[in-house]
Amino acid sequence: MSVVIIGGNECMVCQYEKICKEHGCRAKVFAKEKGAFRKKLGNPDLMILFTNTVSHKMMNTAVNEAKRNNIQIARTHSSSAAALTSVLQEYCAG
Repeated sequence: MSVVIIGGNECMVCQYEKICKEHGCRAKVFAKEKGAFRKKLGNPDLMILFTNTVSHKMMNTAVNEAKRNNIQIARTHSSSAAALTSVLQEYCAG
């Protein structure tokens, strides 16, 4: 399963990827919007939005792309490792 994480803390990017790998998921993490964000998203199975740490512009772009490509969206206010683990346990079979 492929996952795109939008928002979160830059210092935790490696930890987010490690947690996803433990749940059998490949992850792309976008802590900040850089360049052509929409083109870099790809077509993941699940999009996770950390709503506390993401800009409105970045969130709107992500939500529009998700709707356009029928991608599931999981929203969580907290950007902690525990919050990510909880989302992955709910959505991933691994």
